[in-house]
Amino acid sequence: MNRIPRTLSAALGLALAAGVAALPGTASAAPATGAAAQHYTAPAPSLKGGAAKADNQAFFEAVMKSARAKQAAAPFLKAVVVTYDASNAPTFRTQIARSAQIWNSSVSNVRLQAGSNADFSYYEGDDPDNGSYASTDGHGSGYIFLDYGQNQQYDSTRVTAHETGHVLGLPDHYSGPCSELMSGGGPGPSCTNPYPNSAERRRVNSLWQSGLAATAR
Repeated sequence: MNRIPRTLSAALGLALAAGVAALPGTASAAPATGAAAQHYTAPAPSLKGGAAKADNQAFFEAVMKSARAKQAAAPFLKAVVVTYDASNAPTFRTQIARSAQIWNSSVSNVRLQAGSNADFSYYEGDDPDNGSYASTDGHGSGYIFLDYGQNQQYDSTRVTAHETGHVLGLPDHYSGPCSELMSGGGPGPSCTNPYPNSAERRRVNSLWQSGLAATAR
């Protein structure tokens, strides 16, 4: 796989977490919130099972809180618009746009678009301990962190589309096949499929039907 250049971006006054390898100069870093996270590859045993499901639900609810407020101001819209900010992940600009396009062509009840006053943001940097992940601080804001090293090992568009799937309410399912987007890194680096399967598409449409999210089970 071609190596992704480690492009630098604005620091926003945020430092990378302790123990994370830093780039020369200052790289964009995700907010240091001690947040719950959903990872592209299987996390430590302590984060699996019920805890991982709870973390995923917390992230989804955090994003929905913001998106619902916007939906209330424009109830005539058929799809809930979820706005994202990719300015802090310039290296992955193409992959982020492609992931939004994939999801927008796959589901009808929610639409991703770039813009200001974002519901969630993308960040980039080095985090060899955690890799790429979707995270929430539990107080109404969420973000996606894209790790350089992991995006060199795995197909970057699949990584980005997978993490974006968490924004839309889908949990990890590492034991799934390559055809299942939320299997993440489970099938190994040779899996490059960036598309959700039919069950994942139905699940997202169901969650966002009529602009209201059903409780994840």
